[in-house]
Amino acid sequence: MPLRFLTAGESHGQALVVIVEGLPSGLPIKEEEINLQLARRQMGYGRGGRMKIEQDKAEILAGVRGGKTLGSPIALKINNKDWANWEKIMDVAQDDLGQAKVVHHPRPGHADLAGGIKYDHHDLRNILERASARETAARVAAGAITRKLLAAFEIEIVGHLVNLGGVDGGVDVSTDLSPKEIAKRSEASELRCVDPKAEKEMIGKIDKAKARGDSLGGVFEIIVAGLPVGLGSHVQWDRKLDGRLAQALMSIQAIKGVEIGMGFGTAGHFGSEVHDEIFYDKKNRRFFRKTNNAGGLEGGITNGENLVLRAVMKPLSTLYRPLESVDIMTKEPYQAAVERTDITAVPAAGVIGENVVAFTLAEAFLEKFGGDSLKELQRNFEGYQKQVREF
Repeated sequence: MPLRFLTAGESHGQALVVIVEGLPSGLPIKEEEINLQLARRQMGYGRGGRMKIEQDKAEILAGVRGGKTLGSPIALKINNKDWANWEKIMDVAQDDLGQAKVVHHPRPGHADLAGGIKYDHHDLRNILERASARETAARVAAGAITRKLLAAFEIEIVGHLVNLGGVDGGVDVSTDLSPKEIAKRSEASELRCVDPKAEKEMIGKIDKAKARGDSLGGVFEIIVAGLPVGLGSHVQWDRKLDGRLAQALMSIQAIKGVEIGMGFGTAGHFGSEVHDEIFYDKKNRRFFRKTNNAGGLEGGITNGENLVLRAVMKPLSTLYRPLESVDIMTKEPYQAAVERTDITAVPAAGVIGENVVAFTLAEAFLEKFGGDSLKELQRNFEGYQKQVREF
């Protein structure tokens, strides 16, 4: 059974729900481990009022007994505390929902207008509720479970902010710091930035944007250590792991670009400056590279080096000083709708990114090693590791 998940729920609906299917039995998992990732998603200087309301908590409804997965589908629910203020407006059965929260003024850069036309909704709330990044809480919950699977095989995922509003995040952490040090510094920072000096400048930029009624985008980086050689495949386009990871990151709301390793920087260099030369460590019986410009992937397959991914998030499309738009009913010029919003959500997007990457890697891991139980998966993994050492 392939690993997969589905989410459902609206931003101001009663709850978000997620079903995860395909995990082996015997994997220890606790609600607090999922809730840790949900709490990380809500942090960050520049977040809006919604974060003060929700304090997300996931409830495991099915698929776990005695603290371990059963091998059956796992069902999770995350209640929306704000539902109390929206119960009448978002009622699933009531015919007359009233006009108080009807949206006729689409926001530039959002799904409002394109979605309204596609699904024939003239109340754009029917689009924005599901298009909202609120949905990512469910994806983080799904990813949190798969992080536990990867951790059982000593695979570590860390992330940090490398740019916010044009302010560079400081040191080249991919080469200067270990994943553990990146995690330590990132988690101690309001912006998940490893450089305190850069963080101070970023906070000043956020304050300036807030005073303008504006928003800021940026870039986050994800580093995965401990991956085995051989996840993904070169044999078909849809099995290449780099493509699957890019799709996972691009599916996050407001993400507009993804790069792996040196990424776009390779365009300005000779091939001799880009490709990572291969060496062999006879003592430890392993191939290795002294550089990692490829970012841990060659030919769509993990090569044993750290996986390095970056994604760029555009400035959020809801502004407190709204842009020009059109009333979809009268077709007259009008300012775009204003929903509760953040000044920036790049640090949160980095946490979401970590967890969608975790799910994609777990999917590739289970494809490679199989197993209906954690013990079977461990046996298969250990046998493969022996094969790699003897190559």
